[in-house]
Amino acid sequence: MKKINRRNLVQGLAGFSGLAAFASYGSLNAWQGKADVILSGGTFYTMDPALGNVEAIAIRGDRILAVGSADDILDLKGQSTRIINTAGMTITPGFIDAHSHPLFANEAVSVDVDFRTIPEVQEALRARAAVTPPGEWVMGHMYDDTKFVEGRPVSRTDLDAVSTGHPIFVRHRGGHTGVVNSMAFDVAGVTLETPDPPDGKFYRDENGFTGRIAEHALDAFLEAGVWPTVDRAVNQENARLITKRMMSSGLTSTTDAYGETEEWQTYQDAYHANELSCRISFMPSGNIYAAMKAAGIRSGFGDDMLRVGAVKFSADGSASERTMRMSTPFKGRPDDYGILTMNQEEIDAAVDDAVAHGFRIGIHANGDVTIDMVLNAYERVLADWRGPNPRFRIEHCSLVNPDLLQRIKATGAIPTPFYTYAYYHGEKWHEYGPDKMEWMFGHGSFLEYGIPVAPASDYTPGPYQPMMAIQSMVTRRDPEGNVWGPSQRISVAQAMQVCTMNGAYASFEEDIKGSLTPGKLADIAVLASDPHKVDPDTIKDIEIVRVMLGGQSLYEA
Repeated sequence: MKKINRRNLVQGLAGFSGLAAFASYGSLNAWQGKADVILSGGTFYTMDPALGNVEAIAIRGDRILAVGSADDILDLKGQSTRIINTAGMTITPGFIDAHSHPLFANEAVSVDVDFRTIPEVQEALRARAAVTPPGEWVMGHMYDDTKFVEGRPVSRTDLDAVSTGHPIFVRHRGGHTGVVNSMAFDVAGVTLETPDPPDGKFYRDENGFTGRIAEHALDAFLEAGVWPTVDRAVNQENARLITKRMMSSGLTSTTDAYGETEEWQTYQDAYHANELSCRISFMPSGNIYAAMKAAGIRSGFGDDMLRVGAVKFSADGSASERTMRMSTPFKGRPDDYGILTMNQEEIDAAVDDAVAHGFRIGIHANGDVTIDMVLNAYERVLADWRGPNPRFRIEHCSLVNPDLLQRIKATGAIPTPFYTYAYYHGEKWHEYGPDKMEWMFGHGSFLEYGIPVAPASDYTPGPYQPMMAIQSMVTRRDPEGNVWGPSQRISVAQAMQVCTMNGAYASFEEDIKGSLTPGKLADIAVLASDPHKVDPDTIKDIEIVRVMLGGQSLYEA
C-alpha cells in the first residue's frame, strides 16, 4: 500500500466527534479505505496555505477526512466509496455570504416586480390584484427604481392605474423605501398635512405625494389595513426554496442579518424538516432578541446548521436607495446628507445591552457619519475589555476614510460591505460621484489595513451569487462599462479569501468551515472554470457544477 499523508489524515480524524482516539499511527490502518466520497482531479483551492498542492480530497460523514496527492487519497477508497471525477474543474470551499435577508421576498404573498419597464410592473401587480379581495393590500417586491428603460421610477399615479380598489405597496429590493398608491395613503390616514415622521419621509412634489416613502415612513402603511395572511407552512416553503436557490449558486452558508420570532421559527421548522440547503447564522432583533435574552440564550447558541449570531440594529439609510447618512451631500442634492435612524445615545445603549447579555452586535451603518457613531460606541465598550476580540460588526460599512479604517482595525471590528454592488448597481453610483466611490465598498482598503473584511450580498438589495461577487470585487465594472472606485479592486485570490475564510471568521466559525482543511465540514463548490484564469469580466458566468453540504451532493448541474 502506498504511503498515506498521515499528518493530514490525523488532522481529519481528530475533527470527528468520537474519532480522536483513533488518530494514532497504530490505528490509522484501520481507517484507511474508509472514505465515503473522494473528489479527484482538477484544480483545488483549499484556502489553507499550510496544505500545499492538493490533487484529491476524501470525505467521511460530513467532514473532510484528508487531502493530498491523488495516489494517497485513493488509498482511502473502499468498496462503497463514491469516486467523483473532477478533472478539468475547479474545487473550492463552499462560499459564504455574511449578510443577507433570505426570507425577505416571500412570493407566496407578494409579486416579483424585477422588470425593466413600468408596464411590466403594472401588469404583474394587476394580475395579483385580480386574485386579491377588494380592500386588501397588494404587495410587490424586488423593485428597483433605477433599472427602468423609461428612465424614471414607478409613481403613485402608475400604481393608481393598476387598482383604486386595493392599497398597493411595492417595496424596494433594498428594503428602506417603497412606492404606494393613493388608496394606500387613505388606508394609512396619511394626508398632505401629515408631517414626515422622525427618521422617515413621505416624498412630495408640485402634484402632491409622489408615492415614494422612506425609512420609518413605511411604518404608517405596514401597520394599517388588511395584509395577506402568512402561516408557518408558507414560511417554511419559502425557506426551502430560497436556501435551495442560494446553495445552487455555490453558497453553503449565509447569514440572515435581521430576524424576529417568525423568521427564527421558520428556520427551525425548515431545519427539522431537513429542508435547509444552507447553513444559517441568525442575527436576532426585536421580539426574538428580547425572548432570547430572557431565556439566557447568547450568540453562538445552536449547531453547525443553525446558530445564533450577533444581534442586529440599524442606524442609517441605504446605499442603493441613496438615503445613507454622510458628512457630505449626495451629488446634485446639496441639502441631502441622508437619514439617521438611531442617535448616539441609542447606539451606545444597544451596545451596552448586547454585551451585558452575552451577545455580539452588528449595527447597520452605511455612511461615514454613522460608522463614526458606531465606532464611538465600540471604542467606549472596548476601552476596558478583557478577553478575546468580540468581533463586533459594522454592517455594510459603505463609505470609509483613513481615520475610520484605522479605528476599525484598532477595534477588531468586522466590516461587511456589499460584494456585488459595484457591478450590479452601477447606475446608482452617479449620485455619489467618482471621488466618493473611491472610498465606498472598500475591499481593497480593508485588506490593505489588515482588516478581515467579510463577504456580504445584503440580498434582496443585492444579488447573492458568489461568482458575480468575485467579478465585482475584482473589476469594479458595471454592465455599462463604468468602473467605480478602481483603487478598491482586489485580486481573484483575495476575493476568494473574502468569500470563504473571511466569511467564516465573521461568524466565529473559522475552525469548522471556510477552507478544505481536514477535520472541517465538507462544504464544497465545484466550478466549471477557474476564476483566476478566465476573462475577469466573465467570472459571473462560470457554471456551478456541483455543491456539497456536509459531504452530501445537494446540487449537480
